[in-house]
Amino acid sequence: MNIAIITGASSGMGKEFVIQADARYQLDEIWVIARRTERLLELQDEVKTKIVPLSLDLTKTESFETLKQKLEEENPNVKLFVNSSGFGKFATFTESNIESNANMCDLNLKAMIMATQIVLPFIHEGGKIIEVGSLSSFEPVPHLSVYAATKAAVLSFTRALAHELKPKKIRVLCLCPYWVKTEFFLRADEKEKMKKFDAMYEADFVVKVAYNALDKTKKDYVVPGAYAKLLRAMAKIVSHKFMMRVMDVMFKFDKVEK
Repeated sequence: MNIAIITGASSGMGKEFVIQADARYQLDEIWVIARRTERLLELQDEVKTKIVPLSLDLTKTESFETLKQKLEEENPNVKLFVNSSGFGKFATFTESNIESNANMCDLNLKAMIMATQIVLPFIHEGGKIIEVGSLSSFEPVPHLSVYAATKAAVLSFTRALAHELKPKKIRVLCLCPYWVKTEFFLRADEKEKMKKFDAMYEADFVVKVAYNALDKTKKDYVVPGAYAKLLRAMAKIVSHKFMMRVMDVMFKFDKVEK
């Protein structure tokens, strides 16, 4: 049985990963993981492939036991695995919530690593993995410091994993998008800290670029969009200190906190 497993599938890029995987690959089932059961069930109305909803909270250890048991029982061939779960919070670190920061680290990084390690024994030659990073993977981001730190770790992990799995002919890609129009911002910007977004990409475009890079290139990471690529290039040339001051301008702060 050939399947895809996609986390964070209830909305945003995760949902789009499901829709495009259905159109792009020959699969018997798509296992979709998120907390909101009703959202997962609704996916069946949008795709032809059988949807298998797994209502799991990936910040909780018992969720990984559930996933592991199901994999061992079904013994599927995982043709595609996409880790799309994650969240961020716009805030200076001194004003941020310690529990929220801990949950962010658990979901963005710990859960990503654990899920990958649990699923990997069921991915064979020709299998494909996408881990979702961020443009913030490439540089420190004030007022989004914990999120950016987790995504930097995601990029580092994914590129190393891609190198390790290359001899096994398993493709691994880190998707590093800029701002994407999703529910991410409802959770991230609760206090409306942002003055404006200089660019915002559609989820379907970002996911299409990711799948194209996965299927048609040998890259271990991809940055979708010309403007995002320009910012990535700037980060290679301009000092991080300067780029961090640019981020200050984007937020509603009168001065940089010392």
